[in-house]
Amino acid sequence: MESLFAKIGADNINLLVEHFYDNVFESSIIAPLFKTDKEEIKRKQYLFLTQFFGGPQLYSQEFGHPRMKMRHLPHAIDETAKNEWLRCMRLAVDSLPLSDQLKDELFATFPKLAEHMMNR
Repeated sequence: MESLFAKIGADNINLLVEHFYDNVFESSIIAPLFKTDKEEIKRKQYLFLTQFFGGPQLYSQEFGHPRMKMRHLPHAIDETAKNEWLRCMRLAVDSLPLSDQLKDELFATFPKLAEHMMNR
């Protein structure tokens, strides 16, 4: 079975990350959760998503096991933050030059992940 990484490609992951963080940094709800260097946040997200979508294990090679729930514990992530994160991601996914079917397949990977990150 072809990985999502193979279907969408590295260039689209880069676009996804760029568009997603454009949305995030404009959000009064979740922008305050992202206080560190924006370029480093985007770089780490690219590494993680490449791996998450079945591509090379770039994130693990540099940072070890993702342990995303643990890494997000310092940030208050409640239902409102989760929903805003998903809204920002949906906008980013919809901006990609992909078929509607592939956009839906791509976005479908995020709700369970977002739910897992909730800690409040």
